[in-house]
Amino acid sequence: MDKGKNGITYAEAGVDIQAGNDLVDRIKPAAKATQRPGTMSGLGGFGALFDLKAAGYEDPILVAATDGVGTKLRIAIDTGNVDTIGIDLVAMCVNDLVCQGAEPLFFLDYFATGKLELDAAARIVEGIAAGCKASGAALIGGETAEMPGMYAKGDFDLAGFAVGAMERGQDLPAGVAEGDVLLGLASDGVHSNGYSLVRKIVETSGLGWDADCPWGEGTLGAALLTPTRLYVKSCLEAVRAGGVHALAHITGGGLTENLPRVLQGLGAEIDLGSWKKPGVFNWLQEQGGIAESEMLKTFNYGIGMVLVVSADQAEALTALLTEAGETVSTLGRVTAEEGIRYTGQEG
Repeated sequence: MDKGKNGITYAEAGVDIQAGNDLVDRIKPAAKATQRPGTMSGLGGFGALFDLKAAGYEDPILVAATDGVGTKLRIAIDTGNVDTIGIDLVAMCVNDLVCQGAEPLFFLDYFATGKLELDAAARIVEGIAAGCKASGAALIGGETAEMPGMYAKGDFDLAGFAVGAMERGQDLPAGVAEGDVLLGLASDGVHSNGYSLVRKIVETSGLGWDADCPWGEGTLGAALLTPTRLYVKSCLEAVRAGGVHALAHITGGGLTENLPRVLQGLGAEIDLGSWKKPGVFNWLQEQGGIAESEMLKTFNYGIGMVLVVSADQAEALTALLTEAGETVSTLGRVTAEEGIRYTGQEG
């Protein structure tokens, strides 16, 4: 088989197959820790298997979601703090699945870089595994792509793919009605949207990522890398309790753009004084001179998930969600007129 002279190797062209094998070996324990009922195979195959019957479903409907992390990656790359960016990747996908009424079952990731750096890559995937475990999804596969010439030194990109399921007939939104109550779950900060604007504001402020955080403890970079909150378990518990008609994951587009997607042709009235905005949004708004209307359609503005619930179940669901660890605010009500109407003064 070894004919002719020894020419340029794949490694000399910039792709180290052994480094990829070493990465798989290192992340296998993290992936194994995410196994759940229905998982059938480990890492390393050409495909990953999942048994819906073993997961407890009788007549399942599958739900799929895919997303990335956006330019928040730039901060992770520039600071070298890549340990939690994988949580963001998972959260952006599984929080969407829950809005359809689905339980996340499994997750696959795509990690692309110019030159594979084993330690950084492993920390990223271990963060993905942590997000999967916290949301009850199995990390059953993924792809690591080493592409020299495509990315600058140290740069990388991430994409995630989540699949969930529900029993037939349990999909959301369903039954949204005038008078339904809007319960808002607090965010943990900016989450993973609007970071092109965030980075522009930081640039104009003259602050570096290692500067003291203007609104809290630690550095500015670390504060802005606070991972996206995972709402899966608390929201699934609420859905199973009954009375939830819809859920909206508040990502790019904010409350203004995301909430109407689940109101089934109705509208909403929201009291801006009904929740307390995290300090990061006050700083961004003041530093950038941003109008409140722009804040409401760019960022989550302190509310990462909204549940549309029956008025007679609102109190019980608030107690349930609070017990599950959420900070809950009653934002307002569903109205007959389409669109979002804001009242009151921001808190």
